[in-house]
Amino acid sequence: MTASSRRLLAEFLGTGLLVTVVVGSGIAAQTLSTDIGLELLENALVTAAGLAVLILIFGPISGGHFNPVVSIADWLLGRRSGTGLAAPAVLPYVVAQTAGAIGGSILANAMFAKPLVSWSQHHRSAPHLWLGEVVATAGLLLVIVSLARNGKAGQTPWAVGAYIGAAYFFTSSTSFANPAVSIGRAFTNSFAGIAPASLPGFIVAQLLGAGVGLGLLMLLYPTAGDFAADVVVPHDSLDPPHAVETTT
Repeated sequence: MTASSRRLLAEFLGTGLLVTVVVGSGIAAQTLSTDIGLELLENALVTAAGLAVLILIFGPISGGHFNPVVSIADWLLGRRSGTGLAAPAVLPYVVAQTAGAIGGSILANAMFAKPLVSWSQHHRSAPHLWLGEVVATAGLLLVIVSLARNGKAGQTPWAVGAYIGAAYFFTSSTSFANPAVSIGRAFTNSFAGIAPASLPGFIVAQLLGAGVGLGLLMLLYPTAGDFAADVVVPHDSLDPPHAVETTT
């Protein structure tokens, strides 16, 4: 298997298992609890821990992006300095992440004896929710890139997990902050789902949040692009991400 194939497999599995964690813990929380606040807490804690572990497992191979916004930002940040994700690798990363997210949702449905595909009826379409996604996505990029820039990328798995867990409660949208995961969560009519009709607003807000995050990073850390190879975590130092374009 080529280096690029291994990266794509890691992104597929990592994103898929992340959605399995999110959806599966959401279904379990609904089953075990009757208080919506407790359900959200259970979902948030499990997601935070699961995300950190998945980054630790797959990050050394692909960087542990699991998020199209992160992959696009990594390419944009590193394109001048020649670090980070190469342009030809961005679309394959996004496709792998999205396919993995859909598969992860189907897997969670299957584990809890739900229909494999059950479109969510949980509508999340309102300006205040979109604002929540802008804030959540911008903050996520600030956490990831600032840690890489400051030589603390080794702390990123737990920092990202903690941020997402906290953002479940301090954002109005419960912090999706990820277009691929958002699409995957449309495939389950459970506590963690989002109605397909709500996806365009969420994805646009996430992309806007990415723009805000990148703008803030350029103001705070003008040399952040030099460290794009360490996003989300340092990975495969003998075969860096920009080599993807020569190994396919």
